Amino acid sequence: MSDSAKAKSLSFPLFIAKRYLFTKTSNNAINIITIIASFGVIVGSFALFIILSGFSGLKTFNYRFLDFSDPDIKITTTKGKSFLLDDKTKQILADNSLIEIISKVIEERVFLEYNDKSEIAYIKGVDENYVQITQIDSSLSQGTWLQRDFRNTAVIGRGISNKLSLGILNYGEPLTINVPKPGTGFINPRQPFYKLETQIVGIYSGTEDFEGKYVFVDFKDASELLRFQENEITGLELKLKNSNEANLVAENLQEKLGTDFKIQTKEQLNEVLYKVINTENFVSYLIFTLIVIIALFNVIGAIIMMIIDKKQNLKTLLSLGASVKEIKKYLYYKGFC
Repeated sequence: MSDSAKAKSLSFPLFIAKRYLFTKTSNNAINIITIIASFGVIVGSFALFIILSGFSGLKTFNYRFLDFSDPDIKITTTKGKSFLLDDKTKQILADNSLIEIISKVIEERVFLEYNDKSEIAYIKGVDENYVQITQIDSSLSQGTWLQRDFRNTAVIGRGISNKLSLGILNYGEPLTINVPKPGTGFINPRQPFYKLETQIVGIYSGTEDFEGKYVFVDFKDASELLRFQENEITGLELKLKNSNEANLVAENLQEKLGTDFKIQTKEQLNEVLYKVINTENFVSYLIFTLIVIIALFNVIGAIIMMIIDKKQNLKTLLSLGASVKEIKKYLYYKGFC
């Protein structure tokens, strides 16, 4: 077949489809139904694109806040609240080439007092490596991060600041951190707490839960407040060279450290948040996909009605010499348009 013959073979079905699409007919109802069904598919597809893009941005936005609060991997003990960091544990961590930075932390529930106000929160003692583990220093809305040149400085969340009406550099009145004295014997009721008086040098922002949870202090101050031994900690926080390998590293460390330790990734630390975001994303995708499918069925129904309506015209085309293949192409072009 020559090139001109092929062109004519392709142009004839397309020409007929255009004629039926743009030419007024006696039965406009089918054309209106076809236009409405096509519009439904376009709007549904566009809405699905917008919703998925929005959830993708929301997921990224929420995950960005987790970079301020949680490490790639956190190691805690399954026996009690604290443990001694021995040489064996240090060696296991040092031998893992996927670990970039290690930070020692001390966490404990405390009672805060400022002027006539009080609040329950957590003290978190961190060493100098902590700002490399998380991006907590980037979340500061006021002031600076912990000043190592000064003792008894602290950084609090915006939620704690609002509840206690506490700003930065309030040198007239310190924030008092109280920890109940441990033990089962006699405790002097007049002095039931170990106390640490701190000056606030910074206020951080983040999620609502995170803002109202922690008071960050220097690792040494937290250790002295809780009367910890040397190398006694409540957890280790790790930054990996590649955060995508967190599950692999966690499994490897769990195998080597044993059941005395609990190894958690960032996703496991925020399991509820991850489930909520993923569930909302899936449900929205499912709903709008069903809407698009229903709209597509409407389009198919409109094409079937068009074929029935044009049945006599199709017979005319066959009588004029059009082949079945060309008529199928015409219906294809018509449906596509």
